[in-house]
Amino acid sequence: MNREKRYDAILFDFDGVLADTEPLHWRCWREILAPFSIDLTWETFARECIGSSDRDLITRLAAQRDPPIPFEDLFEKLWAEYPRKKDLFRSRLIAEAPFLPETVSMLGDLRHDYKLAVVSSSARSEIEPALIQADIRSYFVELVCGKEVQNLKPAPDPYLKAVEMLDAGRPLVVEDSAPGVASAVAAGCAVIQVRNVREVPARVAEALGLSSAIRR
Repeated sequence: MNREKRYDAILFDFDGVLADTEPLHWRCWREILAPFSIDLTWETFARECIGSSDRDLITRLAAQRDPPIPFEDLFEKLWAEYPRKKDLFRSRLIAEAPFLPETVSMLGDLRHDYKLAVVSSSARSEIEPALIQADIRSYFVELVCGKEVQNLKPAPDPYLKAVEMLDAGRPLVVEDSAPGVASAVAAGCAVIQVRNVREVPARVAEALGLSSAIRR
């Protein structure tokens, strides 16, 4: 690999970048929301919810409920169901193995030459078990997850913390959502925005000045 690397660290979002988890999140939320007569379509979830924190997502859905009921009452009831949603997601994430082989291979190559981190608004308890199950947790020097920072994306806090923890001078961020991109830009990072997990290996290789296959 060229000694004059463009970047010294690569910071990956988790949902929709490393792992194809957004449809899984959606299915879990649909199950939780059904008793409240809230029909969360995939189109609405993809348009309004991807990249948002779960608290913001619940706030938005509570406000949009039709017919309306007192906001505080609905929000409290929905928020009380949040632990069950997390449990559903954790169990299904491990069972469904959402990592593409191409992504796993890419990470295995990159870890030799770059400091890698995961930076996500999802909880560590959701992310880390899946990384361990896939035998790729050791590829990442650091994880920055959920409430481990004061302000979630689109605030710069998650990426600022990751950059500090890695002592990175030239970080590259891989994101899929607008809030994630805004967070990385505000933290002073270079950013690749991908549309789906299948784009990640080729887009990362292009940004690093490599061939379409990551090579050591």
